[in-house]
Amino acid sequence: MTFTAPTAEQLALFLAMPEIDGRRADLLIDQAVALCQTVVKPLPDQASAVVLSAAARAYTNPQAVTYETIGPMSVQRPQGSGGLYLTRADKAALKSAAGRGGAFTVDPTPSGATPWPTWPPDGALGPGGLAYEPGWGWV
Repeated sequence: MTFTAPTAEQLALFLAMPEIDGRRADLLIDQAVALCQTVVKPLPDQASAVVLSAAARAYTNPQAVTYETIGPMSVQRPQGSGGLYLTRADKAALKSAAGRGGAFTVDPTPSGATPWPTWPPDGALGPGGLAYEPGWGWV
């Protein structure tokens, strides 16, 4: 399956808004998809949640306002709560959905290794005519 970008209707549903500017929503969704592709390309099917989240942030707070006062009411928003951007969690979710970013191991064992120990050494491998004595070596 290939990634299908969310629609303006899905963004409206995500934001719980009965009316939404479709052209603006389509632009923000397209830009959010492009931004997500800077982290993971091609985008996995599950990337639509991250795309919607980034587009919703930009749709609700395009000027990145952090403090606003209107009459007796004032609102303070967290720093970086507006504009089109990906959070650290968004990037981690994209990598995880793409199957990247997890722990991994590297096996340094040579492919020809056997489970048999190399101790005690084979007597035929030592210097000619000498016997191996533990603690003394080849004598």
